[in-house]
Amino acid sequence: MNAHANKPFAPSCERNRDPILAVLREAFADRRHVLEIGSGTGQHAVHFAAAMPHLSWQCSECAEHLAGIQSWLDEAGLGNTPAPIALDVDQPDWPPLRVDAVFTANTLHIMAWSQVQRLFAQLPTVLGDNGLLAVYGPFNIDGRHTSESNAAFDRWLHERGPHMGIRDLAAVDTLAASAGLRRVADHALPANNRCVIWRRAA
Repeated sequence: MNAHANKPFAPSCERNRDPILAVLREAFADRRHVLEIGSGTGQHAVHFAAAMPHLSWQCSECAEHLAGIQSWLDEAGLGNTPAPIALDVDQPDWPPLRVDAVFTANTLHIMAWSQVQRLFAQLPTVLGDNGLLAVYGPFNIDGRHTSESNAAFDRWLHERGPHMGIRDLAAVDTLAASAGLRRVADHALPANNRCVIWRRAA
């Protein structure tokens, strides 16, 4: 871990980055500009941007996390990772961006449901026609947990904060539809996580 001593580090990012990348390589093959919402430490960004140099990978996070993300970007020294921008899903106006893909990992179960609703409501302001949304994390299916470990994780989330919890995929589909997005892929990934992809209509 010494290599990461001066930067924020999430072990889960190291574990899940390659399964996610396998999905994104295919899904984002024809994309050019990606906005990552909730970039966290910045580890995913440098891994994905290095593997997909055809993409401009725009990190975003709450302002207090930007310095940590920048430290990862600086160390990687990639030409396709512009400086991270401040983005809070609660802010009334999002940055004036136009992208053809949005990616977010392990965010929907941390945010309150009202924030998830705002996130989807704002997507059309940044995501162009035929734009793709890729969401990684745990989901419930038909109102049920997909594994005992996810059920335990959900209980832990509720203890940590009553606003948190694993979201039902059908409920997220409904939010997506209201933003003009239709689910086009659902990939089962290790540790009972999924990478779900929606496309915005032309």
